[in-house]
Amino acid sequence: MWLWIVLAAVTAQRLGELWLANRNTRRLLAAGAVEIGAGHYPLFVLLHAGWLAAIALATPATTIPNPWLLAGYGVLQLGRLWVIATLGRFWTTRIITLPGAPLVWRGPYRFVRHPNYLVASLEIAVLPLAFGQVLIALVWSVANALLVGWRIRVENRALDDRREC
Repeated sequence: MWLWIVLAAVTAQRLGELWLANRNTRRLLAAGAVEIGAGHYPLFVLLHAGWLAAIALATPATTIPNPWLLAGYGVLQLGRLWVIATLGRFWTTRIITLPGAPLVWRGPYRFVRHPNYLVASLEIAVLPLAFGQVLIALVWSVANALLVGWRIRVENRALDDRREC
């Protein structure tokens, strides 16, 4: 029962975030922004969908999650909301850059250069661990680290010209 409640909540959250991200993306593109690195975006969608599917398929429905790890996952959601609230209309799931717009240096960006990637990376490890799925946590964390490493290089290059704004 817990498995399906948690996975339904995470799926609903992710779908809501995709709606928000797509709305923000459309608005930014209409304002003259450009997308960078679109080719790797489907890999992230596949990674996250596969992660949820793997948890659902590998975990017995009767599994009771570790309450501490589940609470840790809940705390990570506060970090995710902090990132989204800080970036506001600039938050998307893609690399969208609006030439001339200053970079954000407030909120979690005061402490970490890429807080959204940090939160998502921790989520990918913590949620399967909460249900005892060590192999899923390990495999998806490694795959995520490879993709995030690639994405951060692409994003940093895209933002280099805005560092002085």
